[in-house]
Amino acid sequence: MIGIIFDMDGVIYRGKEAVDGTKEVIEFLKSTKIPFVFLTNNSTRNARMYREKLREMGIEVEEERIITSGYATAHYLKKHFEKGNVFVIGGEGLREELKSIGWPVITLEEVREKWRDVKYVVVGLDPKLTYEKLKYGCLAIRNGAKFIGTNPDTTYPSEEGILPGAGSIIAALKVSTEKEPLIIGKPYEPVFEVVKEKLKADEIWVVGDRLDTDIAFAKKIGAKAIMVLTGVNTLEDIEKSEVKPDIVLPSIRELLEYIKVQLEI
Repeated sequence: MIGIIFDMDGVIYRGKEAVDGTKEVIEFLKSTKIPFVFLTNNSTRNARMYREKLREMGIEVEEERIITSGYATAHYLKKHFEKGNVFVIGGEGLREELKSIGWPVITLEEVREKWRDVKYVVVGLDPKLTYEKLKYGCLAIRNGAKFIGTNPDTTYPSEEGILPGAGSIIAALKVSTEKEPLIIGKPYEPVFEVVKEKLKADEIWVVGDRLDTDIAFAKKIGAKAIMVLTGVNTLEDIEKSEVKPDIVLPSIRELLEYIKVQLEI
């Protein structure tokens, strides 16, 4: 049995617009009981928020199928580290995930006085990033706090074009602290540890739009790497890259026929 891991931004949708063919693919997988999960490096929302976003596009999926880098970060920390004060540079979804495991999340107001008490600085995509957040993140990390990054994506696709991603914010703190973060999301191993708990399959396919995260992740975990051209990377990028997908499709729409041919359905 195959199991499919879908990236979201640039594969399932761009901004608020679903990619043509997405609903048909998802309905087919559900009707044939082919296991699948969504795995996004975007940590600004949690699974509940993403389910609502997908529902607004006419795509119905259970929360249990949605794994964000924020969810993966929270559960990896809970499993491998001792509980401690967390300062989050990121979106509401990331803060909610860390609160859900019972760890104390220090607010910006509190960190002005308590930055010396911060044990972990967790950094993701932050649409409301300020210099002050970077300042206290820098101070806490230089004071010995563990530096955690949800994901390395320097950019992400939107309906307006390519925008700065979590990796851009992480880079600012790497330079200012001279510390290397522990990165949880694709293409790194920690997120796969979390995915394996939710996706049971003999053969895994990864469908993504980025060479440096999705396709590199597929190669690292021994999965089939399927790249679509509706997101960040292009055919020209593939030619220049050392990381090569196994298959390139124009969009998720063409995946439906590919699945039927491969599985002889």
